Amino acid sequence: MTHNDLSHNHDGTQPHRGVSAVVAKEDGGFVNPGLPPHEYRQSDLDPKAERRAEKMVAGMFILSIIGTAIFIASYFLFTPMGYNLLAESKTLQAVKWSNLFTGIGLAVAMFFIGAAAVHWAKTLMPDHEVTEERHIYSRTNPVREEASGIIVDGLDESGVARRPLIVASMVGALAVLPIAVLFPISTLGPLPGNKLHHTFWAKAKKEPLRIVRDHDNTPIKASDVTVGSIFHVMPDGLTHENNEHDFLEQRAKAAAVLVRIDPADAKNQESLSNGYEGILAFSKICTHVGCPVALYEQQTHHMLCPCHQSTFDVTDGAKVIFGPAHRPLPQLPIEVDDEGYLVATDDFPEPIGPSFWNLHKDK
Repeated sequence: MTHNDLSHNHDGTQPHRGVSAVVAKEDGGFVNPGLPPHEYRQSDLDPKAERRAEKMVAGMFILSIIGTAIFIASYFLFTPMGYNLLAESKTLQAVKWSNLFTGIGLAVAMFFIGAAAVHWAKTLMPDHEVTEERHIYSRTNPVREEASGIIVDGLDESGVARRPLIVASMVGALAVLPIAVLFPISTLGPLPGNKLHHTFWAKAKKEPLRIVRDHDNTPIKASDVTVGSIFHVMPDGLTHENNEHDFLEQRAKAAAVLVRIDPADAKNQESLSNGYEGILAFSKICTHVGCPVALYEQQTHHMLCPCHQSTFDVTDGAKVIFGPAHRPLPQLPIEVDDEGYLVATDDFPEPIGPSFWNLHKDK
């Protein structure tokens, strides 16, 4: 077989540009089998089946609307922190029922939109096999008019214009679903404002506030803190009885760690002056995304956040030396009272927590 034989069809004609030649069967090729006969669906042959399929598609869109309604109603009937039909407020059971009903509502809403689209395509939209030889398209007016005609013909064949029931139910389902997104947004609550600028330690501005161990609220003497040790601490007086309404919030903001270094190892004299004889206190909340900085390397005096490995050098004012955090851990100014107990003399000098809560990313 010559090259010339492969460049022409078996009948001697030359194929269109971009289309391979069809080799004759006797030369080892095969005859183009063409498309198989079109198999008509029941909805194509029976008007009753067509109407039934149309009603099923519309019904699925309506079920999606019902799912969205369940999702929205759950925010009022099964709230985890407020009114709940099936459980006591602020309990795990209340959270369970809230998640269950909102999850079911959203799942129903999303599933039936997809199911309706699939059933519409399989039963009502055109399914004729169409082929077209590839050729070079130019940006001439006839080509643009032909492309526009294809789009118009496709819309006509899809039957969108003559199926108002499906269109109305689809528009309703797609219109109410975004409304459901507004309810979770509404429960995000107000912006934090300057709430993170102040913690329970601010009470130390009026009178020094003792530093106590986190687990048993016992005060700490300077002599208890040795080089290389770490204490997880809280301000004295931060109890559930004294702060019933926002106890957990206050604890989360006031969490701090207490360490001791050899003053000779200090690289930051300002940070050293805010401590007492090498005893330093820093916020426990990572300045990346708010995880607890609870790992301490005694030999290097580095504190690590276990979430994303941000590393802070205690000898250098808790400066970031590795990881995604943008600024040092805020330092708590401390001293010792007349009885030898460690006390805080002021609040953290800047907001605690992630840098996106604050503008001090350059520190």
